[in-house]
Amino acid sequence: MGTVVDDAASVEFHAFFERHYAELSRLAHLLTGESDAADDLAADALLALWNRWDRVRAADHPAAYARGVVANLARTRIRSAVRERRRIALFWSQREEKIENPDIAGVVDVQEALRRLPFRKRACVVLRHAFDLSEKDTALALGVSVGTVKSQTSKGMAELQRLLGAQGVPQRVHAAMARGGETGGRNR
Repeated sequence: MGTVVDDAASVEFHAFFERHYAELSRLAHLLTGESDAADDLAADALLALWNRWDRVRAADHPAAYARGVVANLARTRIRSAVRERRRIALFWSQREEKIENPDIAGVVDVQEALRRLPFRKRACVVLRHAFDLSEKDTALALGVSVGTVKSQTSKGMAELQRLLGAQGVPQRVHAAMARGGETGGRNR
């Protein structure tokens, strides 16, 4: 059960919410350019304010504090969107190469072996060997560290070598992907 202080804080916050929600939503919309995201960001900001309401209401300018929270949340959202666009652009940046008389059996074998790899290993192998991305670019595309790319690529290639039972697995992966193969399948 709430105390008198809790009730007073709740009434005060409710009044603050009513007075500033529309303004905070409008600010979020202008910062992100996304009307749907604006309401979510304003609500997230107000939730954060409620969780720290004692600090906010003690501030000299609670509305300015609230605007700062919205701006920080919008910045985080924009940065996430930019990172996602970069990952997508890196993944699709290599142009598709067409080869005459593809080795269909080889492509099918490599695709099947790739499908058997867990997603992260498969992604590292494909980006490194089929798309010829550097370890750094692969890490950026997947949002992981360079060390993770190194270990997952190494483990993935070892597993492919075991599955395909052949030498020259990197060349087979590259050749299969250059011939128009895709790495679809289940994400594990």
